[in-house]
Amino acid sequence: MSKEQRAQVDAMLRQPRPEGPRSVEAIRAGFKALMARMIVPDSIRTAQTTLGNRPTLHVEPDAGPRAGTILYFHGGGWVFGSPETALSLTGHLVAKTGFRAYSVDYRLAPEHPFPAAIEDTLNAYRALLDSGEDPSAIAFAGDSAGGGLAVTTCLAARDAGLPLPAAIVAFSPGLDATRSGESMDTKQDIDPIFTREAVEHTGAMYLAGADPHQPLLSPAVLADLTGFPPTLIQVGTNEILLDDSTRLAARARAAGVDVILDVTADVPHVFQAFAGALDEADEALDRAALFLSQRIRTKSPAHTSAA
Repeated sequence: MSKEQRAQVDAMLRQPRPEGPRSVEAIRAGFKALMARMIVPDSIRTAQTTLGNRPTLHVEPDAGPRAGTILYFHGGGWVFGSPETALSLTGHLVAKTGFRAYSVDYRLAPEHPFPAAIEDTLNAYRALLDSGEDPSAIAFAGDSAGGGLAVTTCLAARDAGLPLPAAIVAFSPGLDATRSGESMDTKQDIDPIFTREAVEHTGAMYLAGADPHQPLLSPAVLADLTGFPPTLIQVGTNEILLDDSTRLAARARAAGVDVILDVTADVPHVFQAFAGALDEADEALDRAALFLSQRIRTKSPAHTSAA
């Protein structure tokens, strides 16, 4: 672990940004430019496809995938981001596990507020099941807002009577639209990315007036997680959303769920995206890959396509 690496990442994320709320277009462009600097492994190939009637990025190892599927949900506060901006994460998970991944380009707010994103991710999962995928061979994974979607899509699938996936992996998930976690304030001075004002600005776009006090918006404080699959939550100590993870892990444990809360010191929100430049990121992704490899069970060869 390198203090120098962590300092470099922190400094990069603290580069001056315009004061005050930014437009949606500016937020999206800034995030795209930032994530274009992340390292994507060379040992993968990508192709555009559709899943549940949404554009989806198919990612697999160059040598061909082993049986098993990661259904991935990108981050971006439900307002920005895309499968391409998350490719450092999906690419490394695919390279490290040998599984294929489908990264869903779900609809974004403010054009498509809650519950559009969950409708799209649930439809993508339903499409995998309808194509013949065994749920025991599927895992949900996501970062930030997408980590939240990994949890809420599982809630929605359970409520719809669908079989649940084999596992969930959530990187720095956003799990509390009420913004009631203590870390929202206690971590304000050391989080190099977020402020309360920033997350409330984009959060309001996603809510569009909806009451945040409901399980699909604030699962960390309101969801019944009974019956959930084994769940790995990875989070850094230098983020205001830390308590989203700690409280969901406590709820999962109380509900009898196999849950691992994996906290890394002195790293920022979705630090795993810095794989190749930050030792802690590579090590965390190694742990996530091991967890997925232990949990995904396959009974037959993977399908080569899904629609």
